[in-house]
Amino acid sequence: MKKAASAYAETQGINQDELVMQHAPLVKRIAYHLMSRLPPSVQADDLIQAGMIGLLEAARNYDPSQGASFETYAGIRIRGAMLDEIRRTDWTPRSVHRKARQVAEAVREIENREGRDARDSEVAELLGITIEEYHRILQDATGARVFSFEDPGAGGDDNEIRSLDEGNQPFDDLQASSFQEALAEAIAGLPERERLVMALYYDEELNLREIGEVLGVSESRVCQIHGQALIRLRARMADWVKD
Repeated sequence: MKKAASAYAETQGINQDELVMQHAPLVKRIAYHLMSRLPPSVQADDLIQAGMIGLLEAARNYDPSQGASFETYAGIRIRGAMLDEIRRTDWTPRSVHRKARQVAEAVREIENREGRDARDSEVAELLGITIEEYHRILQDATGARVFSFEDPGAGGDDNEIRSLDEGNQPFDDLQASSFQEALAEAIAGLPERERLVMALYYDEELNLREIGEVLGVSESRVCQIHGQALIRLRARMADWVKD
């Protein structure tokens, strides 16, 4: 397999170094796309550096017999390397993850008991905190990696890469498919405004400020709604999420 990229490069009349140079702009494109959805503490240069390592690995390991184009394969490798860097240098304090987990558990308890969406005031009361503190937790949760939207447990990109490197096992495919179905159902069951924010953020790829303009609310309010949606999803996907 390690000779595959060389063979690919030779068929294109270029060597591996040229292959990397040719696709270097892809690294920046992916980095800045991710930057628009990450907290300011994440530096573009760090993502680009990690992405270049991913591109080099892609050039070494690409196997055209798997059917994916080099750009598709490299894009997955690059993005995976960047996400690994973000996880490795997780800026989020442990207290944020702990509080998000506590809120999710409270939401789950209330919704199981009442059979409807948990209200902000109910969650705050159950946790013994003020509504202002509750809203601060929601804002912090927006920047935290509450859970992966791509696969149960950690990083979906690793599974995507494995599928190109060595082929997925049927059970892995079934598990990922079941998770996606459960997640889609959970998102569809969100309150209308939370569902709209999720759609604008993840499908339309608008940032929080732009979503605020669409909804006619402040960016901080959008941040709260987004955080509430993430925590509500965590509560409803508790059987899939691994802390």
